[in-house]
Amino acid sequence: MIDVTVYNKEGKEVETISVDEALFGEKIRYDLLKQAIVMYHCNKRVGTAATKSRGMIAGSTRKLFRQKGTGNARVGAIRTAKRVGGGVTFAKVARDFGKEMPKKQRRLACDSALLAKLKSGSVMVIDELSFAAPKTKEMISILSNLKIDRSCLITVANQDVNIYKSARNIQKVDVMVVNDLNAGIICNKQKVLFTKEAFANLLAVKSA
Repeated sequence: MIDVTVYNKEGKEVETISVDEALFGEKIRYDLLKQAIVMYHCNKRVGTAATKSRGMIAGSTRKLFRQKGTGNARVGAIRTAKRVGGGVTFAKVARDFGKEMPKKQRRLACDSALLAKLKSGSVMVIDELSFAAPKTKEMISILSNLKIDRSCLITVANQDVNIYKSARNIQKVDVMVVNDLNAGIICNKQKVLFTKEAFANLLAVKSA
């Protein structure tokens, strides 16, 4: 069993939740974690880099001057890659770097990522997190009380615009709904902060 401490907004311990490792697969599957992290980074790549090939350049296909008799080196059309303004010989084209994993493997990788964070003490739970209006200063204060000074993933039970807007301008802090968690984003953050409701929902799903 792993004990997870529940804190309040002031950073004081309120209670402790015991988590059974069996809910998250008992062991960390490093092979699946590696695949999931590679997939996460590949799917973030934007493969829009492209250059114009010879066929994309405007210009005539007529030979500039005759092959022999001029004393000049032989040339072809004005669009050739050897001339200024011509097309690129091996032009880059837009491509998709995305990778996929089976649904079951993605779930197992996510469980392994959570288990790794639980074992390292990087998972924290806050008893209540809500804002009447977006307040970045208040969110910074809460994170400071919890001694979170590096990257953090705030996990909530449901979409909350005020929480999202309160955290969006804080560097290296992201907000995500618990049902959308994935191994890549979990491993990419130093700490994972759950609301008590989100953590309860996660354990309920794993126990079902």
